[in-house]
Amino acid sequence: MKFAVIGTGKTGGKVVEMLGEDQLVGPFDSSNKPTVSKLEEADAAILFVPGAAVDELMEPLMESGIPAAWGTTGYEWPNDLDHQLKQQHLKWLQASNFSLGMNIVRRCLNIIGQSSSVLDHPEFLIHEVHHKHKQDAPSGTAISWEQWLGKEAKITSERKGDIKGIHQLEVKTDTESIHLKHRAHDRKIFAQGAIWAAEQLVNGDVSPGFYDLSTIFDNVMQQ
Repeated sequence: MKFAVIGTGKTGGKVVEMLGEDQLVGPFDSSNKPTVSKLEEADAAILFVPGAAVDELMEPLMESGIPAAWGTTGYEWPNDLDHQLKQQHLKWLQASNFSLGMNIVRRCLNIIGQSSSVLDHPEFLIHEVHHKHKQDAPSGTAISWEQWLGKEAKITSERKGDIKGIHQLEVKTDTESIHLKHRAHDRKIFAQGAIWAAEQLVNGDVSPGFYDLSTIFDNVMQQ
């Protein structure tokens, strides 16, 4: 299977490292932009690009007809994107965090949020830490944690060093605290997850449309 890799930053670069030469189309970046003809050489695209680059890439990707796994945060996707993709028989997905372990955490957060009704006035605190070059704060993953929890939470952020990603939840009452923490030790986990996700779009039982990684993950777990 061949993958067009678009974006060669910290995570996109890891994807390139993991793929063999016979699996790689590109890689592409702002100085080597993908063309429709080059994208058509791939079975799927994997993108780790900033939100500002999305609009320029959407048209050639749609025209190429290949599935795409987007690792872009800080971008507001068009409301009709799912409809557009279905009309063109295209399969795309997006994730704020491609760690497959994070999807296990997501399930835990669902349970914590649903079960917290038995607690006496719980307070929900989410804290995230990333490398000093990360532009958006709070991280897309921290925002997703609040959504997965299903409760309003106070979100705080830190930017320092070369930290790959730390996310933690504290559920706090006057009498007890519950802690849940996920730490990324190597950006390889995001590259692995992105490749896995793109493979599901190509080989999995996925209908055309626009998906969150969580939907694809849950479908695979139920098979």
